[in-house]
Amino acid sequence: MTTLDFRNVCERELRYVWTTLRRLGVREPDLPDVTQEVFIVVYQLLEDYDPTRPLRPWLFGIAYRIALRHRALARHRREVIGDEIADVPAEAPLPDEVVARSRDRALVRRAIERIDVHRRAVFVLADLDGTPVPEIATALGIPLNTAYSRLRRAREEFGDAITEMQKEDVR
Repeated sequence: MTTLDFRNVCERELRYVWTTLRRLGVREPDLPDVTQEVFIVVYQLLEDYDPTRPLRPWLFGIAYRIALRHRALARHRREVIGDEIADVPAEAPLPDEVVARSRDRALVRRAIERIDVHRRAVFVLADLDGTPVPEIATALGIPLNTAYSRLRRAREEFGDAITEMQKEDVR
């Protein structure tokens, strides 16, 4: 691929990489630098990319490895998952809908934070991005059965976290 293709990848996939890094626990102040790291690696590896494969799982795999390395640094051990960059809706929802949606997003964010980071990666790719599990296994460089196992366990952890937090909110 050429530099022009790299520019197109950056322009098309910046939001996706940014959101992926947030979901993987990269703190808001660190997102610009970590996103830049991802695209440096993308630039270095782009000529090895197989264009017959989907691009986003490949990008996720790179972002995942960089986020893990970033989180391993002592100064980055605290996780914070922020809101996704969202498109502005055509019609503004009612104020009570805004509050309910905000509460639901916060609940989901906190539940995702409770999932082990390796299982979280599979969960985010499968259930939030809609990536097929075989592609996830390839992107993350793990055996297919491991990917399915991590997804199953992540879904259990997510469900348990939601149940636990809802009970806490009732108290």
